Amino acid sequence: MAMLINGQPGEQISALDRGLAYGDGIYRTMEIRAGQPRLWAWQYRRLVADARRLRLPLPDEALLLDEIGQLADGLEQGVAKIVLTRGVGARGYAMPADCKATRMVSVTAWAGYPPERARDGVHVRWCDTRLACQPLLAGIKHLNRLENVLARSEWSDPDIHEGLMLDTRGLLVEATMSNVYLVSGQQIITPKLDQNGVQGMLRDWLFVHARQLGYQLEEAEIIPARLLQAEQVFLSNSLIGLWPVASIDGQALPQQHACCARLQALLALQR
Repeated sequence: MAMLINGQPGEQISALDRGLAYGDGIYRTMEIRAGQPRLWAWQYRRLVADARRLRLPLPDEALLLDEIGQLADGLEQGVAKIVLTRGVGARGYAMPADCKATRMVSVTAWAGYPPERARDGVHVRWCDTRLACQPLLAGIKHLNRLENVLARSEWSDPDIHEGLMLDTRGLLVEATMSNVYLVSGQQIITPKLDQNGVQGMLRDWLFVHARQLGYQLEEAEIIPARLLQAEQVFLSNSLIGLWPVASIDGQALPQQHACCARLQALLALQR
């Protein structure tokens, strides 16, 4: 892994950093292709939105691109991660008046995922861990992801590729590392993220580009039973792309993958 902290090579931050103490920060993970972050405009748009909601100082876009470029130089495929925290602060929750953000940019080589997951589908399970409802943080990719950590710790079976998460109301929100979609005819339905969950970059991309293929993407409150009634269920995030879901807790889902396959083909053309 190659890393820059506030523009300097290193892997250490202050023990007083609010990102460490309180999870007071945000992050974004993205694919690198030919030394450049893929779908950067969409990634940066989400970074800006999250930073504004948490009142975090945001580095200049050109600076972030330059630092990613430095670390990814000569790398054909990799993974970049940007972490922004509120920086070092005194003891206590109050936001420092003179906040100086900590900026961490890292790049690692691409490990990838088996291609059959995108082609044939993945096997998922329901998680017992529930997501709390907190509208102030809903959608933000903030640094406190303990609910997802606990949910992911519920299984070690390598044949289970993701875990679906409900909130305390019993509604579907997301999977541990991805957003979730149900297909019914020309309609694609994804959970509302007004109470919790992470608004992934590809979720934004799908809202715009699904229309090109004649699909209408809508948000709704989704109970678990609706997944078994859907023509297709699929997942998204910036590294896996789009994965159709083959089964939930061992129960096979319909294998009508036309929608996901068409969206995968459109996504493959994007840089």
